[in-house]
Amino acid sequence: MNKWMIGITVALSVGLLTACGGGDSEEAGDVNQLTMGFVPSQDADEIATTVEPLQERLSEELGVEIDAEVMTNYTALVEGMRTQTIDIGFLPPFGFVQAEERAEVNVLLKAIRHGDDSYLAQFVVREDSDINDIDDIINSEPGELTWSFGDVTSTAGYLFPASHLMDLGIEEVDEHFIQQTVGGHDNALQSLLDGQADFATTFDDARDNFADENPDIYDELTVIEHTDPIPNDTISVRSEMNEELAQEIKDVFLSFNDDEEMMEVMEEVYDWTGVAEASSEDYEIVRETYERFAEIVEE
Repeated sequence: MNKWMIGITVALSVGLLTACGGGDSEEAGDVNQLTMGFVPSQDADEIATTVEPLQERLSEELGVEIDAEVMTNYTALVEGMRTQTIDIGFLPPFGFVQAEERAEVNVLLKAIRHGDDSYLAQFVVREDSDINDIDDIINSEPGELTWSFGDVTSTAGYLFPASHLMDLGIEEVDEHFIQQTVGGHDNALQSLLDGQADFATTFDDARDNFADENPDIYDELTVIEHTDPIPNDTISVRSEMNEELAQEIKDVFLSFNDDEEMMEVMEEVYDWTGVAEASSEDYEIVRETYERFAEIVEE
């Protein structure tokens, strides 16, 4: 899954980047440099090395220097795109919605992972739990159950599951459950294994991360519910980029679908197994969920 959903904060800066600048006649041949922004799903030094083949190929295909900048977090990436210092941003669905609202970015492409352009969030309980299905959660008394999740800004960890619970009748999800914020999907599942929570919400299927060390994880933890599909991560560009240059960038990335070597790089960086065209409309369900929880997310 989504390496996008496990954000690691690193001490790097958004500032002092060289933007290619806008203009009606802007094409790849008119600029000297393009900057791509990443938020690491692995050690910052590791991802900087991992994306080098991507830098080199894009530079070769577009005929310009490509900078790969590892950002501190998605807020820094969005700000870089707003100020036009980041040309190309690898943004998760929730990050894209924020960037579209705050920086008017344009989405070009979305990830394909193992044949799908979307993924699910899941509700997980221990195998020996008295919770057998989602109705047992919905019908629980306020304060009866402890809910473990990574962070309130996590699309699959909190936002989509919380919205799902609201649709099923829990109006005040933040008051109905004892909320346990644990900083990641793996930690949420570990809290279940340790008996510290009654249910957890993660991407589907976060149990895979435990399988090598604990092959019994699929028996020990049971998935009882899924949310609506969540569209996959994006490649988006800054608002002032000329359409012709944006199209060139899109075409290069799409060509990677027929390039086994480059798809191996994309899979290593963010677990992408393919690339597809995307539109803003694809993320309407994320936009609606974001609006539902805007006050919580922006605190």
